[in-house]
Amino acid sequence: MYADRHAREFHPASLSVAVGVNVVLIGALLFANPPSVFKKPPDTTLTTTNIPLQPPPPPEPALPEIQPRESVAPQPAPRPVPDLTTLPVDVAPAGPVFSPPPPLPPIEGGVIGGTGTARVVDPPKPPSVFTGPQVDPRYAGQFQPPYPSAEQRMGEAGRVVVRVLVGTDGRVRQAECVTASSDGFCRATRERALAKWRFKPATRDGMAEEAWRTMSVTFVLED
Repeated sequence: MYADRHAREFHPASLSVAVGVNVVLIGALLFANPPSVFKKPPDTTLTTTNIPLQPPPPPEPALPEIQPRESVAPQPAPRPVPDLTTLPVDVAPAGPVFSPPPPLPPIEGGVIGGTGTARVVDPPKPPSVFTGPQVDPRYAGQFQPPYPSAEQRMGEAGRVVVRVLVGTDGRVRQAECVTASSDGFCRATRERALAKWRFKPATRDGMAEEAWRTMSVTFVLED
């Protein structure tokens, strides 16, 4: 066996390099995989808040029961107020008057199955048609009597209801005051009726005949 003739020499620079390489390797390992750090989660606190509930809506009011409207009969229209300056008017309207037919005579005869002579009964006559006197429009402007002078001086107004008998020729045969505001109004109305009033005579079945008629006359002073 041969001894090593060449003793190894110690080099300090080589040692320093080796130590530095190791330090670098260790540091690289540390920075490559940094240690995991676990953080404590923050404490959480549950906070509750009381929210007031909305009250339930009030119940809807009950609808009122609709009662059916009662039908009301229409009121008759008021009668027009007569114009005081118009011509005399009738107190009662005149129209056709029908007479009732005469009763049928009893039928004479025997019992059922008997013999005898049949009696022919005449048919009843139709009822007669009566039409009262009518104002003749040709003389309508002459119906208003003249104003009595005494009543005119005193400024009095008046009204007269007169009943006249109209003849077959349409003239007034008689005149009677039913009501009058004064004797002067009555006298003026009677004289006017007998002198100037003209009518179409009353008829019965087309034949003229005398008949009564009631008229109203008004006296009014004009401003």
